[in-house]
Amino acid sequence: MPSFNNVFLAAFIIAYGLKLWLALRQMRHVYVHRDAAPAAFADRIAPEQHRKAADYTLAKTRFSLPHLALDGALLLFFTLGGGLQWLHDVSLGLTDSALWQGAILLLGLTFIGSAAELPLTLYHQFVIEARFGFNRQTLAGFFADLAKQALLGLALGIPLILLVLWLMAAMGEMWWLWVWLAWMAFNLLVLAVYPTFIAPLFNKFTPLEDADLKTRIENLLARTGFHSSGVFVMDGSKRSSHGNAYFTGLGKSKRIVFFDTLLTQLSPDQTEAVLAHELGHYKRHHVVKRIVFMFLLSLAMLFLLATLKQADWFYAGLNVAARTDAAALALFFLVLPVFLFPVSPLMSLYSRKHEFEADAFAAEHSHPAHLISALVTMYRDNASTLTPDPVYSLFYDSHPKATERIARLQALATTKPQPLRT
Repeated sequence: MPSFNNVFLAAFIIAYGLKLWLALRQMRHVYVHRDAAPAAFADRIAPEQHRKAADYTLAKTRFSLPHLALDGALLLFFTLGGGLQWLHDVSLGLTDSALWQGAILLLGLTFIGSAAELPLTLYHQFVIEARFGFNRQTLAGFFADLAKQALLGLALGIPLILLVLWLMAAMGEMWWLWVWLAWMAFNLLVLAVYPTFIAPLFNKFTPLEDADLKTRIENLLARTGFHSSGVFVMDGSKRSSHGNAYFTGLGKSKRIVFFDTLLTQLSPDQTEAVLAHELGHYKRHHVVKRIVFMFLLSLAMLFLLATLKQADWFYAGLNVAARTDAAALALFFLVLPVFLFPVSPLMSLYSRKHEFEADAFAAEHSHPAHLISALVTMYRDNASTLTPDPVYSLFYDSHPKATERIARLQALATTKPQPLRT
């Protein structure tokens, strides 16, 4: 029977080899189709706009290669390279508390990974995004965001880490169930307070002032039976010229958010159609389904961790001598993505199914032609490639290919009349 060391190495080679192969496929496919947009977009996307989207995608995909190399190197360093054991030894010299030793190990792991990725993040923001005209972030603003993210992460993360480690030590063999309950409560709390307490730390949210658009949205909300705490405009333009829209929160804290950049890109009809799509996710219970799925998956993963935590071969195979709760947590969440990546198309497929359902909902409550024109505008203004590699898309894309979405919406446009406005 092969040792876990060999099993992990084989999984690592498969996962990272697959990621490299997919990136190379994506670059080749996008480059080959660089000069010609798909026929369905030929009269809507100018050749220079299609080439810009192709070049933007190529730049981002090429950039993913050093990021992939760094990610793989960090993983090997912390596991087979003894990095996690080194962090454990450092934590022993800083405190006599086993609880805080574990917290220091997990925080140190996060800090090293974030610090190593910082140069790549800066390059992406201030070189690639700037080259294609999307960056509006200043260097001072970038580091201000980074500082706020770090402080928020510490404020939320340290209590959670200490609670999890305490539960693992104090709750006996059923610790994994108690940790799961705590994890569920934490996530639901964050979802509830995010719109009113967390998001405003990073962006300014103002009530929608456009009277005509506000009336349209209120009528749409009435038609779909959606109740929210308001419709807000977010100052996304201070960081990027990309546009987006979303709704967030739980219960009475639900709110609808438009990027200010999106409102400058779309007409009122198009904006209404985009909102109808976002409402479709809510009305088709996609948010609840995803939350339930993630909670069930986390329960299964914690049960698996509880089993591995008792196995000497799990630690030995990853070159860690310390059999602590924190080491088990760190190792588990370091190596889990390696084993799960080959099945990631299943999650992407599930997400794309939800996007088609939300499109269909939007077609019922606004005119499909308006969503089609909105999507084309967003593809163009965000420089989204219209010709992704099919296999790459299968693994990575949470949204259907542009040609598939437009084709389905065009079919709906011929069969469903435009709804009467109230």
